Amino acid sequence: MWFKQKLKNRRLGRVQVLDVKLRSSRKLAARTRVAGIAFSVAAGTVFCLFLLLRGGEWALNRLVYENKSFAIQNIDIQTDGVIAIDQLRRWCAVTPGQNLMALDLARVKHDLELAPLIQSASVERVLPGTLRIRVAEREPVAQVTVARPSPGGAIEFAVFQMDAEGYVIVPIDARQSRTPAGPNPAEEPLPAITGLNVAELRPGRRVELPQAQAALRLIAAFDSSPMPTLVDLKRVDVSSPSVLVILTGQGSEVTFGLDNFERQMVRWQSVHEECLRQNKVIATLDLAVNENTPLRLQEVGALPPPAPPKNVKPQRNRRRNV
Repeated sequence: MWFKQKLKNRRLGRVQVLDVKLRSSRKLAARTRVAGIAFSVAAGTVFCLFLLLRGGEWALNRLVYENKSFAIQNIDIQTDGVIAIDQLRRWCAVTPGQNLMALDLARVKHDLELAPLIQSASVERVLPGTLRIRVAEREPVAQVTVARPSPGGAIEFAVFQMDAEGYVIVPIDARQSRTPAGPNPAEEPLPAITGLNVAELRPGRRVELPQAQAALRLIAAFDSSPMPTLVDLKRVDVSSPSVLVILTGQGSEVTFGLDNFERQMVRWQSVHEECLRQNKVIATLDLAVNENTPLRLQEVGALPPPAPPKNVKPQRNRRRNV
């Protein structure tokens, strides 16, 4: 009797264990199906996005970047200076037939502005097939001549130019210029700046030396004053840290302070005109001294024949459009 009851309880326990295992298997199967569905949805989404991306790239290349309708047919280049248009075309490295939409405009602009003579450049697309380039050139206002050793061991002289902001310019080669080769008698020579360290002169870079920046402001003040009709500015010496010394074509040596150039120009003009009334010329004049200005005069006959002053000061670098 006791033995039969014990067997019955064992069968009941087995049924309960099997029922628990069955429910666990069903839950595991359900979770597996959900995970599989989620994975399939995610994989399908990624695949669809990949197809859309590749299809978009194919369509963009086919319809835009490889479309012959956007081939460059005309390169419209204009400059306000003297650089030849053919030279600008070589610097921008763009040829007809290239795709206008695929062209990197930032690269073209950067390549042009690498030239020290170019101040800025703008590049734009004009659909369907025109590339428009506008160039603003740096206008030189002074020049610097430096001596440097040549490969053969001799000494050669190199000429650099500077614009009003102090950027160093390499003079343009005659083959790169639109103007005729050879000196132009109607063009006034640039004032020379002396006393600069050769290390300061890096083409395309700005000279930060305070005396050099002051010399450029002095040249600008001279150009905007009445003095160009009276004397020629030949040289500005910046070797002193506190003053600038200029030499005129008439043989005068005038010392300037590093600021208030307009006021000093007025004083210079007043002294110059007074000397002319006395039939004398300025030998040396120190305008850096505000009171009791040191002045040394010479008779006109005691100096070498001076260069005749110009009645009208011509523009150094006439800007013109193509």
